[in-house]
Amino acid sequence: MEQPQIRLGSDVAWLEMAQTGADIWQVTAEWSSCLTADFTTDLSAGEATDFAARMLSHLHASSGVRFSAAVTPGRNNPLTLKAEPVGDGYAFFVRLTPNGDDTVCHLQIEIDPITTPELREAFHALHAALTA
Repeated sequence: MEQPQIRLGSDVAWLEMAQTGADIWQVTAEWSSCLTADFTTDLSAGEATDFAARMLSHLHASSGVRFSAAVTPGRNNPLTLKAEPVGDGYAFFVRLTPNGDDTVCHLQIEIDPITTPELREAFHALHAALTA
């Protein structure tokens, strides 16, 4: 069985989270081949499943509402997504923190708008892979 993963974005700016071990995830992001982040993080199956479920909940709620979701509620949070409604989808402001909730060592990128149905499909696939 393939490991759970999700990729958001285009060739210009993208973010990927992929489970590589029991509680180990690889977080990778790139912006225009100029800025890159690539690090591993500890993330339990429960934390990853909860994150996917929260994202799905926001995406199934009324559209056109801005929202934010962190992978974990603190501790060693590797990633926060801030969703801004744009047309029939959302643009994302991604904050990556390889050292947890670090205010000094972080990378922020913007991902162009992705349609809401495409986002629902991506997060549903991640959630399904985590709960299979």
